[in-house]
Amino acid sequence: MTDKPALKLKRLQDMTVNGKRVLIRVDYNVPMKGSKIEDNARIRETLKTLEYLIAEGGKIVLIAHLGRPKGKVEAKYSLKPVAEELAKLLKKPVAFAADCVGPVAEKAVAALKAGDVLLLENLRFHAEEEANDAAFAKALAKNADLFIQDAFGALHRAHASTAGVTRHLSGAVGFLVQRELEFLDRVIGNPTRPFLAIIGGAKVSDKLAVLDKLLDRVDALLIGGAMAYTFLAAQGINIGKSLLEKDQIDAAKAIIEKAYNKKVECLLPADHLIVREIKADSPASVSQAMAIPSDMIGVDIGPHTIEFFQEHIAKAKTIFWNGPMGIFEMPAFAQGSLAVAKAMSEATGTGAITIVGGGDSLAVLAKTGLAAKMSHCSTGGGASLELLEGKVLPGLAALAS
Repeated sequence: MTDKPALKLKRLQDMTVNGKRVLIRVDYNVPMKGSKIEDNARIRETLKTLEYLIAEGGKIVLIAHLGRPKGKVEAKYSLKPVAEELAKLLKKPVAFAADCVGPVAEKAVAALKAGDVLLLENLRFHAEEEANDAAFAKALAKNADLFIQDAFGALHRAHASTAGVTRHLSGAVGFLVQRELEFLDRVIGNPTRPFLAIIGGAKVSDKLAVLDKLLDRVDALLIGGAMAYTFLAAQGINIGKSLLEKDQIDAAKAIIEKAYNKKVECLLPADHLIVREIKADSPASVSQAMAIPSDMIGVDIGPHTIEFFQEHIAKAKTIFWNGPMGIFEMPAFAQGSLAVAKAMSEATGTGAITIVGGGDSLAVLAKTGLAAKMSHCSTGGGASLELLEGKVLPGLAALAS
């Protein structure tokens, strides 16, 4: 997928785990409403790795983060509800320790028998985690004989639990990470054509590097979401009061020029759903063309754009989608995103390879129940984008070194 040499990584199935304490970094940063888990997909994605380790007689010690507690203990970010959910999914008890290092964690680990599962408390209750503190990484490693990296969504961060801990333990990648890497490398590195990318979301600045890289690989690029308004402004089209990154106008022009030179179709919205103010119950209308009246704000792609986006999706054989087409959190402005999801599910049914990455895009799929109809839903939007950019992910580099 990149021009860089492939990293040599050990796999979980190449390790002997029987009777050993196995420290596993998982991504259990799940959406919560109070103490209730709204979507357990990230937990479910780790079951194959955990069931294998249980069957092989490993003593399983899980580490994860939840939310942004900024180095302080906050009850609302406790992983205890996650332990309870995991126990239901595994159909076996999951022990929980109220800290991830120190005497509490050590006592809980010491009590494990072969095949037992323990989840330690939120890594980010310690500021040392995100600082990749050497002493904290050593304290995490103290509770294990081996390390398994199965948190694809955290691989692009050089934290104590992703990078630092590998200095103290022999490590390998779990089944989830293996699947993510194999899928992204095989499909995006050598796609069945036509290869279409659909990129949305709010900011051009967040996606600039990946847009540039995608133009070297794709046959067509569809741009939606608020970032499309900066591209329209770069072409001198009035975008009213819609979101604009003025400092990215030149970058947007460069992307459009590169697409032209590479003979890649770069398609922007031809019409928009527009409102006077962004409120869930604001009266909405459809713009007559690409331009948006000066007193209006774009909040979603329009019906004509939905139609030709659907036509391109239907023709493609490989489709990568990252980022919503509008303010999908408000039902009235979610139609563009929902239409893309539905068109992609139909494309999967006719043999296309469909890949979705990014939390917002996955949230759209969760609303529609169409996740199971995609070829692959990446558990790490940031990590998948950085792989697309050709970057080496710190969590993988640490394992390979």
